[in-house]
Amino acid sequence: MSSREGTGRTALITGASAGIGTELARVFAENGFDVVLTARREERLRTVAASIEKEFGVKAHTAVADLADPGAPALLFDEMRARNVIVDALVNNAGYGVPRTFRKNDWPTHAAFLQVMIMAVTHLSHLFEPGMTERRYGRILNVSSLAALVPGAAGHTLYAAAKSFLVKFSESLALEHAKDGVNVTALCPGFTHTEFHDVLGNKPLVSKLPSYMWMDARTVAAEGYRAVMDGKVLHVPGGVNRVIAGATRLLPETLALGMMKRQSKRLRVGD
Repeated sequence: MSSREGTGRTALITGASAGIGTELARVFAENGFDVVLTARREERLRTVAASIEKEFGVKAHTAVADLADPGAPALLFDEMRARNVIVDALVNNAGYGVPRTFRKNDWPTHAAFLQVMIMAVTHLSHLFEPGMTERRYGRILNVSSLAALVPGAAGHTLYAAAKSFLVKFSESLALEHAKDGVNVTALCPGFTHTEFHDVLGNKPLVSKLPSYMWMDARTVAAEGYRAVMDGKVLHVPGGVNRVIAGATRLLPETLALGMMKRQSKRLRVGD
């Protein structure tokens, strides 16, 4: 298979200004896709776009959007249509964590989180999926988390729940597209070297984890790209993460919850 298998096609990546999102944009570009980079930080987007165009010789569009705004997915879709950009691959990567326990955060904080992590993903998929189906080619990559495959932790209360939604949504959508050329994949990375934990505020805590627990964003992105191109519905990058996911399924629920309870205390910031 050609290393430029995406030539003539376009991928839209949310949360593309940093971390796994940036690396996913680079991997798609490396494989010949033009890319649309979307996030809130315009300057960062332009920097990433310029680097991608220079290195890979593809078009790198930017579109500033705040997916916490319920109207953002429709505006983004309309903007692509106005620019005559056909989106062949949708990468739902944008996301973040909310520290502290459920009761310690107000409802607007939780509502914004759910809008970004669940509603925006679903809405963008609903908007771009019909065109993919009509053209009989599409790729939808939903960046979930290893947290979706293990018991929920105390603190960051909605994170695992939202990521679990992405897994089940991806599985169902993939079955609906079993024979029409549209691949849907849930990517479930574990601890990854990005700015995620810096923003969350628990970097000093998670940094105490052994090095084998960590992956670099480039490797995660490359595995995610290959998984969706190959039509793999669920992919957990990294051997250690796959062992953790598999072992969790085999453990009695009470034992698994007990282990997560102890781990939560080690990694949680605040009450």
